[in-house]
Amino acid sequence: MKRFALLLLLAFACPVFAGSLQPLDAAGVPALVKPPAHGVRVVALWALDCAYCEENLSALAKLAGSGQDIAFVAVATDPVSQSEAIRARLHAAGLDKVDARAYTDVTPDRINYLIDPEWGGETPRTLVIHADGSRKAYSGALDAKRLAEIAAR
Repeated sequence: MKRFALLLLLAFACPVFAGSLQPLDAAGVPALVKPPAHGVRVVALWALDCAYCEENLSALAKLAGSGQDIAFVAVATDPVSQSEAIRARLHAAGLDKVDARAYTDVTPDRINYLIDPEWGGETPRTLVIHADGSRKAYSGALDAKRLAEIAAR
């Protein structure tokens, strides 16, 4: 309950969110997981009720500010109806300018499977997609150093 109250406070204290928060349904998944034209795309899957996701989001914020050729997308597995809390969490993590998605499908397991058939739905989950089409997924929290190493491969 304290966490929820804090998120509400952050939502009202920080109503401006520079990044885009877009709905993600099954039809949007192919574009999300498509290899980038160059560099790397890092898709960070997280949830509002995930204690380990904060560490992952903070690591992403550090890497996002590094100037490397990495496109970031933060995907909340929570429904887009919780957009204010999602925006507040992203703001708190310093990810205001990162593209963000939130689930809209009534069957989130379907979206999970479309994103990564080997994913059981645990968060955080980080998907690294290289321009050559190679991709690798990691479950659990990653620190900034480990995330940079993974993205550099």
